[in-house]
Amino acid sequence: MPVVNITGALGGNQFEPSIAANELLPNIMCAVAVDTSTGPTLIGLYRSVDTGLTWTTTILQQPAGYAGAEAPTIDYTFPSTFIVTVHVFNGDNDGTIISYASLDDGVTWTPPVFVNKGYGTIVHNDEPFIAVDRSPGSPYRGNAYVGYTPLATIASSIFVQRSTDQGLSWQTPDRISDPRGIHDRSSITVGFSGEVYAGYIVTGPASPSALLRISYDGGISYQPPVQRQSTFISSVVPAPSPLPVTNYAFRVQTNLSLGADISNGANSGSVYATWNDARNGYTDIFLCKSSDGLLWSVPVSITGAPAGSQNFFPSITVSPFTGTVRVIYYSNQINGFLLDVYVAESFDGGATFTNRRLTTTSFNPNGNSPMPTVLIGDYITATTYAPDNLAAVWMATTPPTGKLDVYFGN
Repeated sequence: MPVVNITGALGGNQFEPSIAANELLPNIMCAVAVDTSTGPTLIGLYRSVDTGLTWTTTILQQPAGYAGAEAPTIDYTFPSTFIVTVHVFNGDNDGTIISYASLDDGVTWTPPVFVNKGYGTIVHNDEPFIAVDRSPGSPYRGNAYVGYTPLATIASSIFVQRSTDQGLSWQTPDRISDPRGIHDRSSITVGFSGEVYAGYIVTGPASPSALLRISYDGGISYQPPVQRQSTFISSVVPAPSPLPVTNYAFRVQTNLSLGADISNGANSGSVYATWNDARNGYTDIFLCKSSDGLLWSVPVSITGAPAGSQNFFPSITVSPFTGTVRVIYYSNQINGFLLDVYVAESFDGGATFTNRRLTTTSFNPNGNSPMPTVLIGDYITATTYAPDNLAAVWMATTPPTGKLDVYFGN
């Protein structure tokens, strides 16, 4: 199907998109993004009932006492529930994680629910990421898990909370990382038997690494205990931010993206980790694989992109129907400046990847701005819908709008 501009008819800018699809009724999809079409920085909810061809738009209700919202993520659970998590704030103050739930496939939404409140500049919770257990082999199916990052002046950490009632309430947080490291966004995926894989990249102050903790009891506890070192996935060389390209000024975080194979395919039970990494002198997408989340393969590049190109913001989705592995990412490989979105696809459990372009028109990340823009969002997102199809959303400034818009493609 053609690439669809979801937000081109709206005013303002839209970025940091996340998407989920109903696994039972794959024509129904919901996406969220930061949306400034009404003025303030709020959360737009975009709904499609025709597999992404057309979309309707609503703005999610902002909780009283907060000036803005950003970093939304969305996931789906059976039979017709979508859950959204969001960071709300007052400038640098009061960073708070909230959630919304829809029990009718995105038609109506609950008022915001507080996951964990922030206070002043002392407690600022940021960068939520949600994952829901949909594994048919899990005794915890339906549990929702949100990871986020309480920020501090010179350090940060990763917290995880769970919900057992479809996001209507959230239990006590678990800290799964050392509070003295420098962390950005966490990532969560749920395995074949309901294992919760909660991972993150610590970028400093020394030895940047991708790390992981695992829960075998539905998010009640995580192993190894937080007093011990996390499970090691790989060393990491963070991407320079901004990337070393003339007239690039937008920031690039080095974040982890996790996926698990819950299908009945040949690689069922496998876990995958991917991130952007500059170990070869330019930023590329690397991937590791594990059969149990404890021992990980050597990281390998999956893009086939030319040396010296910049490839970043990976998002992984593993098909729950077939086990196909897909990773979307931005790349400037066509002309060295303009950006495109590609997908790396593996049909053999990550042994080999082929890459194809999703965008049909390369775009200038600065769009209509007369000066290089400092933010294009910090992530893009992919999911899989039945029977084995990619659903991807990304930000682009493609003409004729030239503004930050959310696009859909597969």
